[in-house]
Amino acid sequence: MEKSVSEVSKETGVIAVLAKRMVEERLPKALALKERIDRGDVLNELDFAFLEQVVKDAQSIDPKIKNDPRVKGVAERMLALYTEITTKALENEKSKKGE
Repeated sequence: MEKSVSEVSKETGVIAVLAKRMVEERLPKALALKERIDRGDVLNELDFAFLEQVVKDAQSIDPKIKNDPRVKGVAERMLALYTEITTKALENEKSKKGE
């Protein structure tokens, strides 16, 4: 079944909003968080809230665009970054408890 022009236009708009949010909000905050964690810091309540919100946002993406290669690629890269952050933060936490 072929999509109507309005369906394609809506999907394109949603993708544009997601991309803008990722570039202007999520990615800079995630990179700053990774930098802090790489220096040995641990996650605080605001960090956990941020990561939780990102997961909720990812889960709420419209299923019709979830498989769009652009959306999927960005989501996979962001997930990898968040995995790095949380893995390193857990290491830092364990290290601090062992001191």
